[in-house]
Amino acid sequence: MPRIKSILSEARQIERAVELIKLGARLQVLESETDLSYERLLRLYKEVAGRSPSKGQLPFSTDWFMTWQPNVHASLFLNIHEYLNKTVEIDEIDAVIKAYRLYLEQLQAQGLDPQLSVTRAWRLVKFVDNGMLTMTPCRQCGGHFVTHPHEIARHYVCGLCNPPARAGKGRAAGSLRIPAAAH
Repeated sequence: MPRIKSILSEARQIERAVELIKLGARLQVLESETDLSYERLLRLYKEVAGRSPSKGQLPFSTDWFMTWQPNVHASLFLNIHEYLNKTVEIDEIDAVIKAYRLYLEQLQAQGLDPQLSVTRAWRLVKFVDNGMLTMTPCRQCGGHFVTHPHEIARHYVCGLCNPPARAGKGRAAGSLRIPAAAH
């Protein structure tokens, strides 16, 4: 017996896809997180974004999340995401969307540019779900940061407590301002 599609379910899928497109998600994320056909997603993408979606592979390296600034941004996002998962019962992709919006709000309040795209944020959650990345508490500040699962937790010091020598010195977009007391 063929499965009857619910109009409400399909409307929710379209709404979710539109939210992701507005946040800048790649087409592969939409394909993975909705049941909509590729053709419908492509038309929707063009209608919402006003252009064709980017081509190419999604980022797949965990190493990007380990460098100083991306690690701080990824850790902020993932802490928000994990808090939402513990306190609100919502679908995984909706948790990613809400956490990403809150991440953007926090950066805007600090006058910082985001280092993490919604596609990378989505990929980060997938890496954590698959055990490829984890959260480890810093032994100095107690904050939880994205690390490889084999990190020796009791000796871990985050990039905010022990920033690299040139951290925060550049005028590049998204550079973090580290208080003098933190050095």
